[in-house]
Amino acid sequence: MSDMPPVHDSTTARDYTATEMMTVTASRALTNGTTCFVGIGLPSEAANLARLTHAPDTVLIYESGTLQTRPDVLPLSIGDGELCDTALSTVSVPEMFRYWLQGGRVDVGFLGTAQIDRYANLNTTLIGDYREPKVRLPGGGGAPEIATNSREVFVMIKHSPRAFVEEVDFITSLGFGRDGRARDDLHPETARHTGRGPTLVITDLCLMRPDPDTHELVVTSIHPGVTREQIVDATGWPVRFVDAPEATPEPSGHEVSTLRELKARTERHHSGHHEEKSA
Repeated sequence: MSDMPPVHDSTTARDYTATEMMTVTASRALTNGTTCFVGIGLPSEAANLARLTHAPDTVLIYESGTLQTRPDVLPLSIGDGELCDTALSTVSVPEMFRYWLQGGRVDVGFLGTAQIDRYANLNTTLIGDYREPKVRLPGGGGAPEIATNSREVFVMIKHSPRAFVEEVDFITSLGFGRDGRARDDLHPETARHTGRGPTLVITDLCLMRPDPDTHELVVTSIHPGVTREQIVDATGWPVRFVDAPEATPEPSGHEVSTLRELKARTERHHSGHHEEKSA
């Protein structure tokens, strides 16, 4: 069975960027009807692209309590009015986390991060020593709970040695712990309310999935034009590859044009040049 998300349009785009390649590939990982807890930024781009293309019935929920939101433009934050205005319903934040997330009703948590390590732990807290950090990052927000309680987690991150590190400086959102066994060692009652953790990492170079035994991230698919050497050089640990990595399918013309239209519409909206909402 193929490890690749399905391709929904065979007409290949004539030109696209590495970031567009990553976003389209991430969007394809969402299947129609999935309930997805969406992070702001790249995950939101990918999730909404899926909704606008092959997965119109995907249920997108955001941390601010918006359910089945269908934004015409990408939100700047979880508090963006576009999310509430286009939602089927809104609930309180406690209800969102207790009933929806901890209740096991979220199929996919879609997250971004500043750092990720070989066991898919995520850091959005700080760079450097905890007591004397070099950089303070935005923090966890709802990501720790999303990573813990979603049935599975997809992570989007641009591939570089600064981002892919041997060990994150701080575990904001749990992947599989420092030794890869944190989820295996949970008390059964706790494990009953805990998801599988990260199952897919999408970068601008490749796709990675956790090894079923060790939970170490391994490369399963390589994007067009990317070499193994590029991936090795961009990863801060001795990264492993499956025996025969697949070639990631290229974006279709429809996917790229839809993504570009969404981003252009978003830029016009947030710059003050509003237009009528699309159907």
